[in-house]
Amino acid sequence: MRGVIERLSDEGLGVLRDGRKEILVPYTAPGDVVEVRKWRRKKKKLIATDFKVVEPSELRVEPKCPHFGRCGGCLLQHVPYREQLRFKSSKLSRYLRMNVEVMPSPVIYGHRNRIDAVISTKGVGFRRYGTWWDVVDIGECPVFGETSGRALKALREFIEDEGLTTYDIRKNEGFLRYVVIREGKFTGEVMVNLVTKEGKLPESFPDYFPFATSLYWSVNRSESDVSYGDVERFWGEPFIRERLDDVVYLIHPNSFFQTNSYQAVNLVRKVAELANGERILDLYSGVGTFGVYLARRGFIVEGVEINPFAVEMANQNARINDVEATFRVGSDKDVESLSDYDTVIVDPPRAGLHPKLIRKILRDKPERLIYVSCNPKTLAENISHLKDKYRIESAVGLDMFPHTPHVEAVVELKRFET
Repeated sequence: MRGVIERLSDEGLGVLRDGRKEILVPYTAPGDVVEVRKWRRKKKKLIATDFKVVEPSELRVEPKCPHFGRCGGCLLQHVPYREQLRFKSSKLSRYLRMNVEVMPSPVIYGHRNRIDAVISTKGVGFRRYGTWWDVVDIGECPVFGETSGRALKALREFIEDEGLTTYDIRKNEGFLRYVVIREGKFTGEVMVNLVTKEGKLPESFPDYFPFATSLYWSVNRSESDVSYGDVERFWGEPFIRERLDDVVYLIHPNSFFQTNSYQAVNLVRKVAELANGERILDLYSGVGTFGVYLARRGFIVEGVEINPFAVEMANQNARINDVEATFRVGSDKDVESLSDYDTVIVDPPRAGLHPKLIRKILRDKPERLIYVSCNPKTLAENISHLKDKYRIESAVGLDMFPHTPHVEAVVELKRFET
């Protein structure tokens, strides 16, 4: 099948149309002439697996990463950044049925503060696009920056010198499984977390990473393909720090933090700009990214988060910043009255708000909601259930994830006057 790529799908794949049939072609751009020889079906969609670009689009630019087109990490490096922003703005605007501008990332390479590299019999790197078993061996990740090259080089030397086995996911064999590299982009602090199966880690491990502020060994005792585990031991500092404006956050191997520090500054500023009143409820509060930042600006903040470890980290972040914010363990569906708060902030997982929480919002009618979302589809669905009581006051996109199809949104919802 041969034809012209019409547009990008929401997932960032080129759309090739043949009558009523659509085939999604990875790593293509609108205007590319492609020839597709094979495809597979995935969740009612047809994804090309054997194809070539016969005539490249004038839109294309040269990707910075030599692994682009094989690695599953970035899908859009071949698309000019201005077009990436236009694509994301169009997607958000379509879902929210209004014009939504997307704020560009201040940095589009070297912006990621975390990468999870697979250690396997196929190499050290990232999953090959479309597979769960294959790995693209990499030397450095341009979206993370030069520290990735330094850490991966040190890891390979450690593996070779100590004769360590790497993981075969199909056989569940081998010792080393993942290396997670994290960096405070505004502090320069580096964390390296080696994730293994059960076994013995050579005592020489820390000698290979003298540049790391914090070095961890974690054990994944399950067959699950995850890049975290039970902390076995650490060297150096127990945390690294990141700074967003005047707020310092502690980062642990098992805690979540926004992966683009440069844009995270704009994200917390935007939420602070929209917050109103005195009392703030921060739902899905995580490590207190929004809550601690807002408390630093004089708001009285309560945070609710289902993960006990994240709550512990959030309260530590409140203490080290000397702010009035308290965080507790709780589920979104178990929150009591929302009417005591002037502003409620929600930053749910991709699945969106729990239906019980939506019902409580409609019942208690807090004056202002700030909805932070990385999933335009569930964001739009949730807002549609609130439309009888709330209107969209403002909406903006933030490009937290350059060279991927993902986009963050911040929507301000205000209760209709009664």
